[in-house]
Amino acid sequence: MSSNKNKIVILSGAGVSAESGLKTFRDADGLWEGHDVTEVATPQAFEMNPHLVLDFYNQRRRQLKTVNPNKAHQILADLEEHFDVEIITQNVDDLHERAGSTKVTHLHGELFKVRPVNNPNRLIEWRDDLQMGDTDDKGHQLRPHVVWFGEAVPMMEKAIEIVETADILIIIGTSLQVYPAAGLMDYAKPDIPVYLIDPKPGIKESAKLRIFAKSASAGMEELKSILLKS
Repeated sequence: MSSNKNKIVILSGAGVSAESGLKTFRDADGLWEGHDVTEVATPQAFEMNPHLVLDFYNQRRRQLKTVNPNKAHQILADLEEHFDVEIITQNVDDLHERAGSTKVTHLHGELFKVRPVNNPNRLIEWRDDLQMGDTDDKGHQLRPHVVWFGEAVPMMEKAIEIVETADILIIIGTSLQVYPAAGLMDYAKPDIPVYLIDPKPGIKESAKLRIFAKSASAGMEELKSILLKS
């Protein structure tokens, strides 16, 4: 990609995928599909009740197969015609990639990948249900390639490096008050424009920050026209 294109870095979260009909994991009451996060999204949960944990992610995987990218995903992909675009997403779905985005970093893992329990670096494509007894070629049990609560975020260093290179930062479908997005923002160059797309923003605009209090698709539609005129 030509080096004279402005670099746009996107921080995306669950609000982008929600418009595709993909349920956000955590409900307003803090439960994930009726489960406390400690039951389905921690290493201890997998040790105590692996069948429940695998079933939870099997359901997420099945659901992901039934949805499609929405207009927000598509606009982000289309921006690659005009800008050098990198997406850092907290989402574990593949909707950015399916829309056509070519540079996507997944902070929290990917539903369509699994890994041996003893090797976090060996990723295996996996689109079907995952059961106890499913192993790699060395006999090691496979687990979802998802960062659970209490686990390190292995892609964080790469994400920081990407944010440091941004000429424009767009935060969409995730709150500035929620980590890691909030922490990542601090690594952006101090003089770049920052855009937040959130139907219910918890912060106010500033000279540096412009807020679009809209859905992901509506906000990206408006922002795209602004970016292409600039």
